[in-house]
Amino acid sequence: MTTKILLHSTRDLLAGLLLLTSLGSFGQSAESANALVQSFDTYRRQALQEKLFVHTDQGFYLVGETLWFKAYYVDGSLHQPLDLSKVAYVDLLDTDQKSVLQTKVALAAGGGNGSIFLPASLNSGTYRLRAYTNWMKNFSADFFFEKKLTIVNPFKPLGLPLSPQVPDYDIQFFPEGGNLVQGLTSNVAFKVADAAGRGANMRGWVLNGQNDTLSRFTTHQFGIGTFAIKPSENTTYKVLFRDDKGRTVTRSLPAIQPQGYTMRLEDSGADQLKITVATTLDAPSSVYLFAHTRQVIKAAEMRSIQRETTFLLDKKALGEGVSHLTIFSADRKPVCERLYFKRPAQQFTLALKPDQNQYATRARVSIDASVLAPATKTSQAALSMAVYRIDSLAPVGSGTILSYLWMTSDLQGTIESPEYYLQPETAEIAQATDNLMLTHGWRRFRWNDVLSTQPKPVVRFIPEHNGALVQGTVTDPGTGKPMPNIQTYLSTPGKPVRLYVSRSDTAGRIKFEMQDFYGPKTLIVQTNPADSLARLTINSPFADAPPAKPLPEPAITEAQADQLLNRSVAMQVQSTYWGDRAIQYSYPAVDSAAFYGPPSESYLLDVYTRFPRMEEVLREYVLGVMPRKRQGHFRLNVLNGPYRAIFENEPLVLMDGVPVFDMDKVIEFSPLKIKQLDVVTNYYYLSPFLFHGIISFMTYKGDLAGFPLDTRLVKVDYDGLQLQREFYAPRYDRTPTKQTSRLPDARTLLYWNPSLQTNTQGKGRVEFYTSDQVGTYLVEVNGLTKDGVAGSQRVMFTVLNTPK
Repeated sequence: MTTKILLHSTRDLLAGLLLLTSLGSFGQSAESANALVQSFDTYRRQALQEKLFVHTDQGFYLVGETLWFKAYYVDGSLHQPLDLSKVAYVDLLDTDQKSVLQTKVALAAGGGNGSIFLPASLNSGTYRLRAYTNWMKNFSADFFFEKKLTIVNPFKPLGLPLSPQVPDYDIQFFPEGGNLVQGLTSNVAFKVADAAGRGANMRGWVLNGQNDTLSRFTTHQFGIGTFAIKPSENTTYKVLFRDDKGRTVTRSLPAIQPQGYTMRLEDSGADQLKITVATTLDAPSSVYLFAHTRQVIKAAEMRSIQRETTFLLDKKALGEGVSHLTIFSADRKPVCERLYFKRPAQQFTLALKPDQNQYATRARVSIDASVLAPATKTSQAALSMAVYRIDSLAPVGSGTILSYLWMTSDLQGTIESPEYYLQPETAEIAQATDNLMLTHGWRRFRWNDVLSTQPKPVVRFIPEHNGALVQGTVTDPGTGKPMPNIQTYLSTPGKPVRLYVSRSDTAGRIKFEMQDFYGPKTLIVQTNPADSLARLTINSPFADAPPAKPLPEPAITEAQADQLLNRSVAMQVQSTYWGDRAIQYSYPAVDSAAFYGPPSESYLLDVYTRFPRMEEVLREYVLGVMPRKRQGHFRLNVLNGPYRAIFENEPLVLMDGVPVFDMDKVIEFSPLKIKQLDVVTNYYYLSPFLFHGIISFMTYKGDLAGFPLDTRLVKVDYDGLQLQREFYAPRYDRTPTKQTSRLPDARTLLYWNPSLQTNTQGKGRVEFYTSDQVGTYLVEVNGLTKDGVAGSQRVMFTVLNTPK
């Protein structure tokens, strides 16, 4: 009996269930297939996947330089630009997996951009650049974008370790489908990498317990290869590897299961895949084949099995990129899984045409960019372009938006030279790609989570759809237990006046949604006086660094000393002569009004008679405020303007946006330090709180002017979204003065533009000038259309002292 469901691609990731073929006539087995599909699709809709790709201006840096980057932000299934999360977090991790630099970048529809200055406190080494959103923290850190960067500190000894005499090879085995089973033939893929993570060429032999040779093999591409084996009962196996220098390494095969399932994938002509499932289980049963491409369901099929059965899968049913083919037993337990890669046709052609191949120093360079998208797709694209000098220190970078979206982001571990697999297909590339699928099996979920009938847990990290979230906890200082239903206030003293409020939930968590939150800030967090003993903690928004394999040491030798010196001198020259011009920021347009909008009354105190005491100011000309003294302490009440009465409850009183609950301190504060006083003479609702009027005092500089705040509140230095730093490069117009200027220009990064837009015809042009640094320069461009079609391109030119 066969039950089959084929589902074609949908463009609506967030809506509804996918259309399924009717299963009513296939009985209980069909209902099981339907339940499997329904469970998966329900999980998919509840667990939206995001992807970030970060294009850095280059891959090699010296301390003292700036790392420029562009973040492309898309949904994880269709790769279309997203407009959900508004903040991207960027970490730079050292070899010990400790975060040494962190920043937050604003995201708009489809992405954002930023920069990181590399201080002299960094040591030389290989670093890991990570990028993620708040929502992505709900899932494994394997979802995060990662890229290896080399950073060298020329002011410190490199201290690089000597290469070991005996190489330490990392060798891993990957049985096709997941397991080796006694009596069943399986293909076993393997991967051999050296200490730097690069694939190593090897020859090998599979040996049994008597050292008999069962098979021979060689690595194919990047240290990856395969061999076949049929394990026998009560037999041990080992694999002997020999490298190009004759050195040998021996490893044991993975554990062999006494019973179970295996799967084998084969190409069955141009249009079909043949999946063979074998088992040693005695009871006749059935198995399911379930296929999805980036969590979009593509096919589900059931077949009866005794010892072996075969599925034929139409390649056209699968989406482009990496697909997961999973085999389920009759009780819907996953027993085998395999990856398959379908070469993407959806990519645009990007042509880069410099007006020359060679340029003089300080010469104008003009580059035309032309995007040709596939039929029915727009050619209007958002591009990012970097132009930098390449040499043995800074080789051509690895990893483009195309290889990341279609391959790297859906595979586990590091992919060596991912662009290789996206070249025009040949038999050799097809074999290498299939080997890669065998050795990098991974999924963005756990089947137990998908198939579980238990209620899904509440997500801990929500998307930051309206801006950055500041999160924390409220706990009892004596017991450490969370305190629910506590009113909390967060302020950032300064202008404009901003106040954020939150009530702690049952777990004591508080969340503040920040508006216009840019640059370094001082956060002041407090509770009502009645809850002033509660312990407030503000959490770091950055994700913890999970354990990871050590990063390789930078491949720098004594032979590169001259190039390193040249680059170091160039960096110091730029810092000395162009430092002030190179540090320029563009400030975002923000609402300058206070959070409460136009006040009912507003007083610029310099316009009025200056009284020495605040009480006199309030009594003499502030109409909406009534100062009173009860039991030896002052109270301030606000007029309820619409009803011509006085609020009985106390208003919200602010000093530069910070709530103040002790009115005696307000009365004793010098009014000569107050520039402006606003009064709101009506109810004001700031969810979830209701205030009976507002009195807002503002000092001249917005710095509290020495006002004595409550000692029990919490002050935290906290960075908001980074301000946009502008890339600076001099222009040498055709004038003798600028061309012959004695001011040195030692730029090795000639141009960086994270926001290059093509027009509706897909055309764009950039212009910039070369520096005094001769050499070969690389123009590197990544891009994404509004339809989610990605592309990349590279082109080179040279700079000479005397052009031909």
